[in-house]
Amino acid sequence: MIKVLVIFGTRPEAVKMCPVVKELKRHSEIDVIVCTTGQHREMLIPILELFQIVPQYDFHIMKENQTLFDVTEAVLTKTREVLFHEMPTTVLVHGDTTSAFAAAMACYYMHIPICHVEAGLRTYNPYSPYPEEFNRQAIDSITDIFFAPTKNAKENLLREGKKAEDIYVTGNTVIDALQTTIQSEYSHEVLKWAENSRLILVTAHRRENIGTSMRDIFEAINEIVDKFEDIKVVYPVHLNPKVQEIAKEMFDKMDRIKLIKPLGVIDFHNIMNNAYLIITDSGGIQEEAPSLGKPVLVTRNTTERPEGLIAGTVKLVGTKKESIKEGIKELLSNKEIYQKMVKAQSPYGDGRASERIVQILLKRWR
Repeated sequence: MIKVLVIFGTRPEAVKMCPVVKELKRHSEIDVIVCTTGQHREMLIPILELFQIVPQYDFHIMKENQTLFDVTEAVLTKTREVLFHEMPTTVLVHGDTTSAFAAAMACYYMHIPICHVEAGLRTYNPYSPYPEEFNRQAIDSITDIFFAPTKNAKENLLREGKKAEDIYVTGNTVIDALQTTIQSEYSHEVLKWAENSRLILVTAHRRENIGTSMRDIFEAINEIVDKFEDIKVVYPVHLNPKVQEIAKEMFDKMDRIKLIKPLGVIDFHNIMNNAYLIITDSGGIQEEAPSLGKPVLVTRNTTERPEGLIAGTVKLVGTKKESIKEGIKELLSNKEIYQKMVKAQSPYGDGRASERIVQILLKRWR
């Protein structure tokens, strides 16, 4: 029996790891242990229910005004307790969160093999994005098996001296998740509100953008709304109090900009599927939206997902007001450029990444 412990805590992690857990559970020779850290709890529960996953462990680490110090310490300590109790064959962590970094460190200290899903993404700037770039490089420095979503990610790992026989290109598991979440017949009050308009979906939460950059992003959106009468904007505002404060300050008097609470994964994916374009500083949305044929403008100066830039599915517009305005205006005004982004092929896989990951695990540990 192969015992596989899967650890995740944030909503993006859950969306990308639940398809893997579901595939693991299809195999009788695998004993699957699911552990959540207790982050993003309100947004996590619907995802777990959607994929019919019940965690055996929940760290309950969330507390008011917690810092990266608090998250790292809590996850490291609590992961150690679970590892001592379960002694898994291997542990799967995902991506670049602080919880993934701390969980990987606990495994390293106990000499338990680490499998890193979504390995090899890089900007090579430790503060962009912060702290994600450090986290993923640190995880990959102690990983045993690398599940790289793209060939570019694999090349990054090879350049860093990782062994080729330990790196597998699988595609991205978020494409697997879309097969479960997207609904052919879907309705939502936001879509009714935006009827007969071009809907722009906005997300903004990145730590390094909070402050002047976020105000620039929001001001650019305000000016675009004033210029184009046929657009409406929906913004599911992140729960971070600082983000909430800036959003209310900047969008308070804009009747064609709708601020809503964070959406569950089904609502978010389906509203994204009905949007005209996406403006985001997120990482995962750069993978999700192109698979749905939606152009993405990224309000960051760097991206660890250059495949989208090369394929033409996403465009970096930075964090300065004028460059953001120009990027949005171009897609709203130029149908040829818009259609070129819509029709560009997504580089992130075929929806079978979870299947590949599980087959590799079986092959390695049988």
